[in-house]
Amino acid sequence: MRFISWNVNGLRACEGKGFSEVFRALDADFFCLQETKMQAGQLDLQYEGYQSFWNYADKKGYSGTAVFTRHTPLNVTYGIGIDEHDHEGRVITLEMDDFFLVTVYVPNAQDELKRLDYRMRWEDDFLAYIKSLDAKKPVIVCGDLNVAHQEIDLKNPKTNRRNPGFTDEERGKFTTWLESGFTDTFRHLFPEQVTYSWWSYRFRAREKNIGWRIDYFVTSKRIDDRIADAKIHTEIMGSDHCPVELVLCKFKIEVQFSGRGKDKI
Repeated sequence: MRFISWNVNGLRACEGKGFSEVFRALDADFFCLQETKMQAGQLDLQYEGYQSFWNYADKKGYSGTAVFTRHTPLNVTYGIGIDEHDHEGRVITLEMDDFFLVTVYVPNAQDELKRLDYRMRWEDDFLAYIKSLDAKKPVIVCGDLNVAHQEIDLKNPKTNRRNPGFTDEERGKFTTWLESGFTDTFRHLFPEQVTYSWWSYRFRAREKNIGWRIDYFVTSKRIDDRIADAKIHTEIMGSDHCPVELVLCKFKIEVQFSGRGKDKI
């Protein structure tokens, strides 16, 4: 089962840069979007075999999330049930037979960390929400989490200390999340690989690969044995982010050890 997550930084603009072609080529079971930056009726995207669900921010041209799915959910909810957090279109949850899928666009702490205090409240409340779901069935969370967890996750860690997305506070909250029974799927498979998912539009950052890894799939630790693959599609343009991918197997992956390390069978 293939999952894709992409911060499109404005879906109408991204569609003009080939979004639909990318959508069809990636051929996902679930395709999750963040920062759609649109309201209902502004763009009619329909794909054969898919249903779609949308969460719009109250503020026009801001934030927003969406999910396209080939599989009919048991239930769909919007937000996390806390009024302070539920006016910016940041969360959609699909309840499936054997898991919850949550797409999220985590609030940025903003320049001069003006929104860091709010971000900390969000982190606590969102983790409580995810844990409440996890008590019922495994959870797959994907999206722009607006944090580079470790120094390996951005090109210039020393000069970005105390910048939004790389504060000790934000990184610590993500550590707490993982320690609560969740897995960063890309790092689970590729603990030392340097690959980024976001680049500034300034200073030819993408051309120079001066980037950050801030887009994730995070899953309940008890389904680690179902993680078959994780990818960051750096070759795909159309946004300042690129799509990230998770492939889950229905059955446990057996692992052998050879002279080269782990071999998935």
